[in-house]
Amino acid sequence: MKLLILGGTGVISSAIVGQGLAQGHEITVVNRGSRVSPFAGQIRCIQADRKDTAAFAAKMDKVRADIVIDMISFNPDDAEQTVRLFRDKADQLIFTSSSAAYQRPYRSLPIREEQELLSTSPDFPYGFYKAEMERYLQREMAKGDIPITIIRPSLTFGVGAANIGVLRQNYNIVRRMRDHLPLLMIGEGTIPWSFTFSDDLAKGFLLCCKNPRAYNQAFHITNTQKVLWEDLYRAIGELIGETPEFCYVSSQALYAACPDMFAHFWYEKRYPSVFSNDKILSAAPEYAPSITLKEGLSSILDWWEKGAGSIDREKWELEDAACRCAQDFQNRLRSVFSPV
Repeated sequence: MKLLILGGTGVISSAIVGQGLAQGHEITVVNRGSRVSPFAGQIRCIQADRKDTAAFAAKMDKVRADIVIDMISFNPDDAEQTVRLFRDKADQLIFTSSSAAYQRPYRSLPIREEQELLSTSPDFPYGFYKAEMERYLQREMAKGDIPITIIRPSLTFGVGAANIGVLRQNYNIVRRMRDHLPLLMIGEGTIPWSFTFSDDLAKGFLLCCKNPRAYNQAFHITNTQKVLWEDLYRAIGELIGETPEFCYVSSQALYAACPDMFAHFWYEKRYPSVFSNDKILSAAPEYAPSITLKEGLSSILDWWEKGAGSIDREKWELEDAACRCAQDFQNRLRSVFSPV
């Protein structure tokens, strides 16, 4: 197949490129050129910025593909541009949405696509605009002009990821464990979550390509291993021979203290997120996520240790301060409930 990937250098899209090449597909990526693909010598790269709409349309004018995989649509306008430019140039359009597009609290557990609603609240803009994008795409699906598939990843990690941990502080997690310093943890750390790894997710994307059972459908594609938020840190601790020490703070308190940093926890991640893969399996029975939490984190730890493991000093100091405040609050509560 000829695959055209809008994006192509992110954690998920790089995994799609790598697996696509291994399967013998011809791949073109389109992006701004701010990052170099690790597969640059094996794929065609087109430098273009979709925000420069006229120039982008001109560069896409003669591009043809069997499948267009759009990794960089974040709102209805982005999706409309892709549909308009490629409606007559491709056999299928695949859009990357997000599980953040679901309305919270969920209506089912494990979460099933057909039982859930899309967000209608702009309070969490990322999830809301992904939901608005999906509503636009659903209207396009109803027209029947071109097959459209929507894929909703949950929190996905891979080599190159910058989104690991409560503070998304990455290597700080390892260093703080080794230095026996506490790590911020939301609530009691017992919220179930589906941590997915990019190589597993990429399998799902490619199984949807030219798959009639995936046409005009929306799927979440996630890992199904039963783990908790605490387990993310405990698995890293096992890999480095350390036991993490946690400082527990509610998502409400974190969001009140810093809405910009913790909105995703308050609006999305405080809810148990265990997903059913039944729907994607009905379209692609061979799909099977195989990367365990510990295996996936082992690859990321190797990447950190080989040179990507720099300390984020600002987040380090923030975590120190937050843990001190939490401990002070606990001490004050203790004095209230257990007066001398």
